[in-house]
Amino acid sequence: MRADIINLGCSKNLVDSEKLMTQLRAQGVQSCIDPIRVDADVLIINTCGFILDARQESIDTILAAVELRKQDRVKRIIVMGCLVQRYADDLRTEIPEIDAWFGVDQVDHLLSYLDLHYNPEILNQRRISTPKHYAFLKVSEGCSRKCAFCSIPSIRGKHVSRPVEEILSEAAFLAASGVREILLIAQDLSYYGRELYHESMLVPLLEKMSGIEGLKWIRLHYTYPEKFPEGLIGMMGSEPKICRYLDMPFQHISDKMLKRMKRGYTRADTLKIVEDIRKGVPGVHIRTSLIVGHPGETEKEYAELLNFVRESRFERLGVFKYSQEDGTFARDHYKDDVPEAVKQDRYDEIMETQRTISGQINRNKVGQRMEILIDRKEGEFYVGRSEFDSPEVDQEILVSSRRRTLKTGVFYPAEIVKSDEYDLYAVI
Repeated sequence: MRADIINLGCSKNLVDSEKLMTQLRAQGVQSCIDPIRVDADVLIINTCGFILDARQESIDTILAAVELRKQDRVKRIIVMGCLVQRYADDLRTEIPEIDAWFGVDQVDHLLSYLDLHYNPEILNQRRISTPKHYAFLKVSEGCSRKCAFCSIPSIRGKHVSRPVEEILSEAAFLAASGVREILLIAQDLSYYGRELYHESMLVPLLEKMSGIEGLKWIRLHYTYPEKFPEGLIGMMGSEPKICRYLDMPFQHISDKMLKRMKRGYTRADTLKIVEDIRKGVPGVHIRTSLIVGHPGETEKEYAELLNFVRESRFERLGVFKYSQEDGTFARDHYKDDVPEAVKQDRYDEIMETQRTISGQINRNKVGQRMEILIDRKEGEFYVGRSEFDSPEVDQEILVSSRRRTLKTGVFYPAEIVKSDEYDLYAVI
């Protein structure tokens, strides 16, 4: 049997797909994620159902798979993941050509459908689909926050932390397999351990993970400002394996909007945590995301948000336009009162502001020396990253391939010689 997996959505979905691939291959099933050409006995689509664009991509992919079966390139089609968790009944009715549907955390049922068995003993022996030198590592499932706009709790359930020992076992296995950079992911890293150990366990986890031989970088994604783990700033400033990089979605700065969003913190809390991080971790790069057009956002609140972007000068920033999502407090209690054209204008203005800020920050890096990790070769350039750049979402550092041969997955000392708004150029 050959089973190809098409993965859609976030890095947490990718980890789920990789663990499914591990189970399949352990039982002799040929399997890969996102093949260049689909030609399989079974096609498994791991869907995203988070926002409208992601749902549309998932639907389009499912319909394309149906066409592949008409061409006899696929015998069976299985759809799994967040979209199924949210809309299983509708999907079964609207797309009857699909053989089987499975929600989140139903890998055991999926394997049983294929007359295979689920083996918990290989849970941490994950085959990765990323370049072999970096891997995502998920420390928890779900989220116990009650943000008004977010559907994750209704899809993934409440926050459930994995035991420290289990995470360390997986990290050690990845390092022994050649992984040099681990990207810790969760819906909320700040909450890790609270429901399992009754206290935040992120710092103790990082202390033990830093001792794993072979690991060079540990990168933190999706921390939350409220109840930020005590001791984390100090550890980031002193432990060289912890990248000076922090992903913390603030979403807004207006006290009125933060209250309507049910974020649980204030403008003053936000400014204080940013100040503490920058003071405690010199040179840190902060990635954040914002929402424009949330119900109740007038020109006054938007102006406050835009000014926050200008003054804070975040190194990495993304923006979402608010959309009403099923299973959220905002959909049930707020009117979507910001016109789409206004949302787009606000989105465009913040992104243009950030483009200017990013360009200025990059120009200041010309002449600096830093260690970079080479991810791949592309055309006339090797493509690398510094500790300040996460794969897929952040800028890249380009090195000409004409001068010398470099190896992927290897760290090199480099000097930045040129910049533009979203990329840097370097020589080794």
